[in-house]
Amino acid sequence: MRTKRTMVILLVIQLCLLGLIGRLAQLQLVSTESFSNQHINLIEASVAQRTQAMVVSDGRGTFVDKNGKPLTEQEIPVLVLFPFLKSMDWPIEKVANILHVSASALRLQLMKAKEPIVFSSGDEPFPLTEAQMNKINRLHLAGVVAVKKQYPIEHSYAAQLIGFTREDPQLLRVRYGERPISAQTKVGIHGLQKAFDEFLLPEGETRLLYHVDAEGGPLFGLDVKYSAPGNPFYPITVQTTLDRDLQEMTEKVLDEKGLEKGGAVLLDVATNSVLAIASRPAMDPHDPYKNNGAENQMVLPQIPGSVFKTVIAAAAIEKGIAKQMFECSRKIDGTPDTEHSYGQLSFAESFAVSCNNAFGTLGKQLVSQNKDIIEQYAEKLGLYPLVGWQGDVYHLTNFRQLPEEKSGAIWHDKSDKYVPLAVAQTAIGQKNVRVSPLAVANMMATIARGGEAKQVRVVSKMVYKNGTTFFTFPEQPLAQDPLSHATVRKMQELLRGVVTDARGTGRRFQTLPYAVAGKSGTAQTGKTNASGEPLINKWFAGYFPADSPKYVLVVVALDSTSERAVTNDVFYELVKRLYEWDAAQQAKDVSPK
Repeated sequence: MRTKRTMVILLVIQLCLLGLIGRLAQLQLVSTESFSNQHINLIEASVAQRTQAMVVSDGRGTFVDKNGKPLTEQEIPVLVLFPFLKSMDWPIEKVANILHVSASALRLQLMKAKEPIVFSSGDEPFPLTEAQMNKINRLHLAGVVAVKKQYPIEHSYAAQLIGFTREDPQLLRVRYGERPISAQTKVGIHGLQKAFDEFLLPEGETRLLYHVDAEGGPLFGLDVKYSAPGNPFYPITVQTTLDRDLQEMTEKVLDEKGLEKGGAVLLDVATNSVLAIASRPAMDPHDPYKNNGAENQMVLPQIPGSVFKTVIAAAAIEKGIAKQMFECSRKIDGTPDTEHSYGQLSFAESFAVSCNNAFGTLGKQLVSQNKDIIEQYAEKLGLYPLVGWQGDVYHLTNFRQLPEEKSGAIWHDKSDKYVPLAVAQTAIGQKNVRVSPLAVANMMATIARGGEAKQVRVVSKMVYKNGTTFFTFPEQPLAQDPLSHATVRKMQELLRGVVTDARGTGRRFQTLPYAVAGKSGTAQTGKTNASGEPLINKWFAGYFPADSPKYVLVVVALDSTSERAVTNDVFYELVKRLYEWDAAQQAKDVSPK
């Protein structure tokens, strides 16, 4: 009996030992880089136990504007001090003299340090010059290192366009499967961060580190090490088409004028690239989804109202039905229009004052000839259905620069094409018509450029770490069947007339230093505010200078009351500041070097 009990105990001990050996093998050989459901990297955790480190860069790719100015992260030359210096005798006075600060300032910050610190001035890192960096590093002092450290830039430019990242191990595995990526790697959730995530993934962090003993002191004979991925090509830099100065200007004007919901899009006519894009409500980087701040209203379909009459006008000109008079004292249903009683007007006059009955009538005439004509001309103008750049990027087919862009819509129910009132409502940009401000900007750019519709770019290229180009996003056509040159010229005249006509809806812009051509829009949303006042979408879309177009600007105030809509104020101020900005740039170009 006793022998049997002994055998059982020995067997249990053997099984426990085998279990421990198996567990040890799992830890040391099998699951070293992905242990447990949390996918913990045991090698990284082991190294972390015997080192102290400062992350200089997380290794993720960054975004810059068209001129190379940073939009998300910047490198600042700083002085890093390690806490073991507190117990060592080192030439602190010499370092202080190089920085032109007191030794006591260095000593005070070191005394509070429990981990590597960046010498700071107030709450900001103390920036070094290249000369100061070189002098400090030539001293070869253990624990004293001058290095360029990555910091998020203070101002968040084009927040909804750039988007944001976060740690999400599950999403990381869904996107990249079993690729050897640390579970702590940040992944793009929204905007360009999401679209370009695969190209921005880090090869690894760049760190300053030193090995420590059990009490946190340095292991003798080991200096501070600079640990960085060995790949000279990564991280990738994404060069956007934005101009940081113009982006900042646009956001500032929106806030100064108090635009609460909506935004603005500024395009370069020649290249069809976005120079600035701003959406409101603004996004809080610490809580992106608060108040729907993450939504980029500029790429989402909105009710356009009379801006959509541009499509009807182009179709009417090409189909030869524009040379008629219109009764502009009546609404589209034939009842008297007591608010806008203009009497009989020509086609050009009807466009300038935005006569609803004229374009409701034209819409019905056009659809009676061809049931698909409105969407056909919306496509010719680059307004519909999607306008953002898309194409093949290496193994990625139909890569989209703007993943949040939603397709426009013209008809919800095709049977509406057989209902005259529904056709008239559609022709004036109501009923079920939805297009994004970016698409409206593209339509204006198509006309300003002479009829050539292109995809809209927000990124021009991706660049390797060593400065060579990784991939270029070319300008790409959007519509295969453009408008005739005669139609485009007539459309340019009509858009200019909106501003120059004494009764034109854009007459306020006659006093701007740039001659403007464009179209207004006031769309009924069917919604009311808490006081029962109707809410509207108020638009102005135009290009300038009218005789030699350089810019397209679209401004829209969404879900606003008529009295609080600041669309025209924003458009006016932005055009004025763009003129001043251009003048300043020209002055720089001609000034003696």
